[in-house]
Amino acid sequence: MVSENNRMSGRVRRYARVGTSVGGLAARMAGQRYLGMPSSPAKNAAELRRALGGLKGPLMKVAQLLATIPDGLPKDYIEELRVLQSQAPAMGWAFVKRRMRSELGTDWQSRFKSFEQEAAAAASLGQVHRAHSLDSRLLACKLQYPDMASTVEADLSQLKMIFTLYKRYDPAIDTSEVLSELTARLREELDYVREALHLRLFAELFAEESGVYVPEVIPELSTARLLTMTWLDGAPLLDARTAPQDARDRIARNLFTAWYYPLYHYGVLHGDPHLGNYTIRPNGAVNLLDYGCVRILPARFIQGVIDLYHAVQKDDRELMMYAFESWGFTGLSAELTDALAIWAKYIYGPLTDDRVRLIDESGSGKFGGSIAAQTHNEIRRLGGVKLPREFVLLDRSAIGLGSVFLHLGAKLNWHHAFELLIEDFEADTLDRRQSEILDRTGVPEAA
Repeated sequence: MVSENNRMSGRVRRYARVGTSVGGLAARMAGQRYLGMPSSPAKNAAELRRALGGLKGPLMKVAQLLATIPDGLPKDYIEELRVLQSQAPAMGWAFVKRRMRSELGTDWQSRFKSFEQEAAAAASLGQVHRAHSLDSRLLACKLQYPDMASTVEADLSQLKMIFTLYKRYDPAIDTSEVLSELTARLREELDYVREALHLRLFAELFAEESGVYVPEVIPELSTARLLTMTWLDGAPLLDARTAPQDARDRIARNLFTAWYYPLYHYGVLHGDPHLGNYTIRPNGAVNLLDYGCVRILPARFIQGVIDLYHAVQKDDRELMMYAFESWGFTGLSAELTDALAIWAKYIYGPLTDDRVRLIDESGSGKFGGSIAAQTHNEIRRLGGVKLPREFVLLDRSAIGLGSVFLHLGAKLNWHHAFELLIEDFEADTLDRRQSEILDRTGVPEAA
């Protein structure tokens, strides 16, 4: 059997399907600049969506990741890629049978009591089927689409071209490190053996936590391209928008714990907080799903996050500059620090305000949108900045969760919740905890 591990033939086919369209768009944009013709970002973005329509894979996942990174790509591009993500259809039963046979053998169906032919969910890199184990447990079988390794490599090359287009369009934000981070995380997401280790890690982290549930991996029914785990019943989060206030607040507290307890105690970040990655139990507990995008962050970075919080509290520019530099920002002037502070003060604002409140009281209905634009305008005026790699997923999580809390209309004392998380923080202690739990669970550190 020919390996699907980054086959040249698969990459060539993908280049042919994607490269021509993206390259043609690049040529048109270059022509517009050379001839002094007015360009239309919205029109160019729509053409990109039409060119990529029907393709599965990393470009869809990138849309999720970039949607909450300020200035990762222009807004018009993000909106068009979101449309592609929402329209991704599932693969049919013929594909499922071939894939299951290649992963578990010709007698694969005998290893389940039942296996549903229709996918319960379809995403960018794979789809999920419900099944029952021989001992009648309800299972979720996550099945990777074919040729994803070669597709990833081909799409990453095209993604680099898209970023290059954006740099010509607006050079204020240097996204080279963003591209490096997305590249590393996308390659990891194809490794279901690694994702199974992430599940084991989070199961240990939340073993004593009643508000967060993690699926159990079924090792004998899992491979590098098939991840079988217990099915966790729950309702879509947006169904809770009409629930009583105390119920919505309880959900928000559990979500806050699900994302930020691992981060501030172990330096472990679940980096993909979009709505499809959690469901809600009747008592408000959270089912935390999909562990392909997990980032292990060093203690010095977490210390920088906490330093920035204190800098915003005290309005201390010197501490703020020190914190940003510990994140990986370089060459910051006082003015650039002040520009980044616009964003920091918005993100940390609810955490420094010691009262029960909404996460965003501006009434904009969109968490961070106008602040991102204001920050970007200042950075552009000052000549630009390079976003560090470790900023990417942390910022995405903050904005993603903020948007969820906004959807819920949750009202909490965010300051109190955050202070409880960091009250005993010591970098040396986090280093030790992180090392011990990674050793126990076998999770490798991020590239």
